[in-house]
Amino acid sequence: MRTGILGGTFDPIHIAHLHAGETALYQASLDRVVFMPAGEPWQKGDRLLTGAAHRLEMIRLAISDIDGFEVDDRELEREGPTYTIDTVLSFPEDEELSLILGADAALGLPTWHRWDEVVDRVSVLVVPRPGTDAREVQSVIPQAVFLDMAVLEISGTEIREMAQIGEPFRFLVPLAVHDYIEGLGLYEEPDGDDRVGGSFDQEEGS
Repeated sequence: MRTGILGGTFDPIHIAHLHAGETALYQASLDRVVFMPAGEPWQKGDRLLTGAAHRLEMIRLAISDIDGFEVDDRELEREGPTYTIDTVLSFPEDEELSLILGADAALGLPTWHRWDEVVDRVSVLVVPRPGTDAREVQSVIPQAVFLDMAVLEISGTEIREMAQIGEPFRFLVPLAVHDYIEGLGLYEEPDGDDRVGGSFDQEEGS
């Protein structure tokens, strides 16, 4: 089994995530890409995070009926801070793993908990990011492979802000995700009862 892991808060999942997942699936000849929402990321706690049930449901809606895409909730089930090393070691030893990271996250990989063990266990597939030089990334992770894909400058932060003030974001997320957000007014109250502490946008990594 050749598995790509695409992690993040997915708050919300958007088309840049899906494009990265699809590109990795085909360019790296993976059997599947698992979308793995973060539980309590240890590096960033500077904003409130939408509750796990909402983020998980948005992923399910976004990838429904897409061959090769799966959702994996193991980081949500784990108590305490989320470390990528714990996640990758929870897969069977004979499963080939690829970690799909934004270039900015890949550049910061040496700050991760037990990062050398992470790169020993996985291949690193890098999503290009504006302003992050591929040569810098490869100086840190020489074995990293950059995906040949469109660079989409979309962030969950932008989408949340647009939803909060009523600006259109329909074509930045799958229709089912858009309707879910709008139907629940999910981001209308950024400090409402559906928010919990701790977050990052890995988009950024772990």
